Amino acid sequence: MANNPSPVARRDFLKFLAASPTVAAGGGVAAFLADSGFAQDIKQSGFASIMRDRMSVVDKPADALTVFDFEATARTKVQPGHWAYMASGTDDDATLFANRDAYRQVQLRPRRLRDATKVDMRVDLFGNSYASPIFTCPTGGQGSFHADGELAVARATRARNTMQMLSTSSGMPLDDVVKAHGRPVWQQLYAPSNWDACVDLLKRFQNAGVSVIALTVDNTTGRFSETFFRTRPRDLKQCEACHKDGFEGGRHRPLTDGIDMRGGRRTDPAMDWQFVARVRDYWKGKFIIKGIDTHEDAKLCLDYGLDGILVSNHGGRSTETGRGTLEALPEVVAAVNGRIPVFVDGGVRRGTDVFKALALGATAVGIGRPTLWGLGAFGEAGVSRVLEIMQAELKLVMGNCGTQKVADINKNYVATPHWRT
Repeated sequence: MANNPSPVARRDFLKFLAASPTVAAGGGVAAFLADSGFAQDIKQSGFASIMRDRMSVVDKPADALTVFDFEATARTKVQPGHWAYMASGTDDDATLFANRDAYRQVQLRPRRLRDATKVDMRVDLFGNSYASPIFTCPTGGQGSFHADGELAVARATRARNTMQMLSTSSGMPLDDVVKAHGRPVWQQLYAPSNWDACVDLLKRFQNAGVSVIALTVDNTTGRFSETFFRTRPRDLKQCEACHKDGFEGGRHRPLTDGIDMRGGRRTDPAMDWQFVARVRDYWKGKFIIKGIDTHEDAKLCLDYGLDGILVSNHGGRSTETGRGTLEALPEVVAAVNGRIPVFVDGGVRRGTDVFKALALGATAVGIGRPTLWGLGAFGEAGVSRVLEIMQAELKLVMGNCGTQKVADINKNYVATPHWRT
């Protein structure tokens, strides 16, 4: 984190940009940030010039060398307001940067002279086999990046034999996504404050064949997205076609069609462990919680009969903890002691990142923004190529480190800083 701009400097810089007639003439703050290399993954001053050289706009998915090429390409195609919303974190963006910085701090300890021709990345997740431990995260509003939205992701994940987790804020009907995916998706749940509405949602999931739900608990009270508010277009008239009730509202959410959401909130700020128990009693499939970051809460997950944990901070978009998910992962893994699987997302951009998370105890690893970059750049073909690149990188590092199976990857293959044991 030492290379990050200070919060005060960052705020002053954004204010200066917002007031600058030169920046305004060039398309506004969002355009300036893109053109100047101030985007989320090149914002660290020590790496800025290197990352700018690394990224390039590509004409077709096959030309992309890394997932960062899709970020550069998608930025030229996605509406500035949608891009700013996706790329930003919360408060000072410290947690967003911490997610990436944590991976940079972990080193690999490869073992040599092992047969690298027999690498097998396949994993079993709750009884289903997948080509690799990489899955796509439940990012909402994917139609903001491509007209096919979640259907494009579903088709790509089907082709790459990858698990897809669908957001409650999906812009496509659940049944259509399941059909495109070829098997039931895992379903993320924003639990409404009205219990009857929550039950109706769970029934809808069940009727679609969903066997795994992931209750999100890290953003029940909302967030302050300062960077988004400062970098989105000043003229929001262009947003009215999608957002009739302001940027956060007015989007079509088919998962709640026909469900009475009146008299309650889309996410319940009063949600507690008794609510978890209530869902556990009702839902007969697998039930995981998304947003657990401490060993205390991990132990409570065991007490309340959860089937798994997703260590997540909403991609740095919930509470401004300043702590990366990779930093939180080891204590959660230690607390559950192998009794339930632990998944992780946040800041994953490389196959080496996936390897590091697996070495620190993750069962599978989610990618969020890279999926949206691929989607925004080329739709289904872009997402498919993102997955292809990530899987190829993981296979490469597994072979180079001497691990033939995912189960072989453990903490002996990484060197970690002082915050891990």
